[in-house]
Amino acid sequence: MINVKFKPLPEYVDTFREQVAEFTEKTRAEEGNIFFDWSVNTDNPNEFILIEAFHDGAAEAHVNSDHFKAACELFPTILSETPEIINTLIEGKTEWDRMAEFSVD
Repeated sequence: MINVKFKPLPEYVDTFREQVAEFTEKTRAEEGNIFFDWSVNTDNPNEFILIEAFHDGAAEAHVNSDHFKAACELFPTILSETPEIINTLIEGKTEWDRMAEFSVD
């Protein structure tokens, strides 16, 4: 699982999702993609958080894709700083689980 914090330049905050729409669509269409979801940080509405996961080995194909390379050229032009990232391998996980501590009927 990969979590990345993106901080757009002020002039791109309102259009950030539009700016990354093609990258998002093409990544979600990749054979090894499990999920690729954007959120706005509720504590900082000028920060977007990307939560993504790939099947084993598929992340390598992702970073070598044309749309990833295009995004690497786009991001420095619309971001205020280099994104922060956490990349964690969870062996055998390929989907979300239900929370075990409680359930909603």
